[in-house]
Amino acid sequence: MTDAIRSHATDKDLGIHLPNFVIGLTAFLTVVDLFATQAILPSLARTYQVMPATMGVAVNASTFGMAASGILVALFSRHINRRAGILISLTLLSIPTALLADMPGLATFTLLRMAQGLCMSAAFTLTLAYLAENCSPGDLAGAFAAYITGNVASNLFGRLMSAALADHFSLATNFYVFALLNLCGAALVFFTLTKTRPMPAMPVPVMPPLAAMGIHLHNRSLRASFAIGFLILFAFIGTFTYVNFVLTGQPIGLAQMSLGFVYLVFLPSIITTPVAGKIAARLGTQSAMLIGFGLALAGTPLLLFSNLPLILLGLVLVGVGTFFAQAVATGFVSRAATADRGAASGMYLAAYFFGGLVGAALLGQLFDRFGWTACVLGIATALLLAAWLSQALKLPDSQLLSKAKKDGISLLMSRT
Repeated sequence: MTDAIRSHATDKDLGIHLPNFVIGLTAFLTVVDLFATQAILPSLARTYQVMPATMGVAVNASTFGMAASGILVALFSRHINRRAGILISLTLLSIPTALLADMPGLATFTLLRMAQGLCMSAAFTLTLAYLAENCSPGDLAGAFAAYITGNVASNLFGRLMSAALADHFSLATNFYVFALLNLCGAALVFFTLTKTRPMPAMPVPVMPPLAAMGIHLHNRSLRASFAIGFLILFAFIGTFTYVNFVLTGQPIGLAQMSLGFVYLVFLPSIITTPVAGKIAARLGTQSAMLIGFGLALAGTPLLLFSNLPLILLGLVLVGVGTFFAQAVATGFVSRAATADRGAASGMYLAAYFFGGLVGAALLGQLFDRFGWTACVLGIATALLLAAWLSQALKLPDSQLLSKAKKDGISLLMSRT
């Protein structure tokens, strides 16, 4: 927890609970646009008269923007004021969101989703960097868990809201409401971060950004974590994008509003994700990762049934497992980086979101050409590969950390 956040503390532990709530709410308002549009994918596909894979790539083009923004922030994170960057990103996010309400051509729709991704990722990455630089080692896992929990909540309530708005009003109303939520996120940052102490001046970099990125790429554990992030969203996007067409098709045939309620499957993840950091601290990163991927893999066979309750149980397990693994991986990256944590977080998120774009494209082709079974097999393969890669996640030893500190590199000295 930062010294600034500690200043909010009261005699009744308000300083512990309120900041985590603010962290989670910031995450919610930052990425609520990312997956909410998936809840109206079948309606969008009918409106634009395209195949599921085509619409899936257009909607998930936001992940390309998020990957690109992650790299940009990784390169220039030292020169970006955290609070100002987050505030500007969330304000600008409302513009492409509102423009989507005009239902432009598919190419323009795709570009606007990319623009959304650029803004969301900048805010997301800078917030993670802010937490890594200001939280004590003991509080970092909890802060990251709160942030990822807000991400989980955005998946649930964002999808529910999107489905309800589209069903009872219109697709245009849906996008206007989410543009307003973007501005609410900017307002939250403005009023909460202005009450904290100013960000400390960034030290003169001891190496160019590209050199820091090179160090991260030579770190075997970080390379594995980047690949794991890629595979997590690859599997998640594949599951929760194309299952919409399964649920609205025959023999299940859910209506649009009923499809929105399906996303209550994310509710258990809101409960389980916050404990991911504690479990990783107790059992180790590798064991915690295997728990997450094991749960997700257990859910994939259930997705192949034509029975709605079994499919919902499968979605619960995939959601719990992937969000759990994402929370563990996010915390691990900041602890494992031996130089420039902002760059490390940016690289991880770039890989994570690029995995979402590739998942939408490749798994969409499997879905269109070979059906849902082939798509699920692709999802399970990605999860198995991620579980195997998790065995390479090891924190640097104390000698390496000590050397990095002497060289003037900012390090996070927490350990699992």
